[in-house]
Amino acid sequence: MTTYFNYPPPALQDELRKIAQAIVQPGKGILAADESVSTCGKRLKDIGLENTEENRRAYRQLLFTTDKALAQNISGVILFHETLYQCSDDGTPFVDLLRQKGIIPGIKVDTGVVPLFGSEDECTTQGLDDLAERCATYKKDGCHFAKWRCVLKISKNTPSYQAMLENANVLARYASICQANRLVPIVEPEVLVDGTHDLDRAQKVTETVLSFVYKALNDHHVYLEGTLLKPNMVTGGMQCPTKYSPEEVAKATVTAFQRTVPPAVTGITFLSGGQSEEEATVNLDAINKYVGRKPWPLTFSFGRALQASVLRTWQGKPECVPAAQEQLIMRARANGDAALGKYVPGSVVGAAAGTELYVKNHAY
Repeated sequence: MTTYFNYPPPALQDELRKIAQAIVQPGKGILAADESVSTCGKRLKDIGLENTEENRRAYRQLLFTTDKALAQNISGVILFHETLYQCSDDGTPFVDLLRQKGIIPGIKVDTGVVPLFGSEDECTTQGLDDLAERCATYKKDGCHFAKWRCVLKISKNTPSYQAMLENANVLARYASICQANRLVPIVEPEVLVDGTHDLDRAQKVTETVLSFVYKALNDHHVYLEGTLLKPNMVTGGMQCPTKYSPEEVAKATVTAFQRTVPPAVTGITFLSGGQSEEEATVNLDAINKYVGRKPWPLTFSFGRALQASVLRTWQGKPECVPAAQEQLIMRARANGDAALGKYVPGSVVGAAAGTELYVKNHAY
């Protein structure tokens, strides 16, 4: 019968659920440090550094050797494959540095976006072929959750049915493989901010995309209590002439989730999507202040919006490492407060707090 299937065994359910719950503890979120070699190179280029493995290692070392106070607001870190196997200057593996602070290591497991043939410049994400073997290795090497990003674009004719169906099924297959290998899957269907669309259109597209995703997760019998969702906040397009308030963003975002995200999902960890550090924090705070039914923790999984001030302060100079690490602690604390609905806008002013971090058609 089509309605006969099995969820994971009770012991595996318990393991997955506890990992997911640990990541979304009150006031805590994720540092996304999973930039690919090329994307990390762009970050380094912005501060005048060459894209070498040593420079990438030195930067990640800066992040992971930050004072243990960081763990008050950072529960997990998403790593890139290269980073997982790197060490600090004294030979300590990065994964051990994180565990010593009580921070859970995670891993980016997709291998990037590729064009979706026959579509209007849409894409899908690859990396399923050897995913089971890689997940088993990553679990053995200290990771407890994973991330896979799919990208959808808003235009007159997109996202298409083809793109939504394909990306939802890819995310579901990924999630199923992760759970089979004792990794909590972070499901990331990112609706990009590129475009002139207004808030209403963004909300409707987000709702439709998420409905496809959760139908696919159900079809693949994914255990929702052992998953996290990493969605975009619902905002107007970057080129939209109307600028919406944090309160309007919060209402559109929470309403979209109420209509599509099952209460069984353990938590929602927002991507920053090119917002400035301060904008991402303020919008996260508004979402948590919004009065409405929110059966999931609503927290952060930020990359650029946690690192912009860090990079600008560091500049590749060893003597600037302590100041850069303080920037990371400050921004993490601001987002931890926002995840509780307790952030005071403008109270944390970083070196790049208001800098626009938007990257057109962002892919990595």
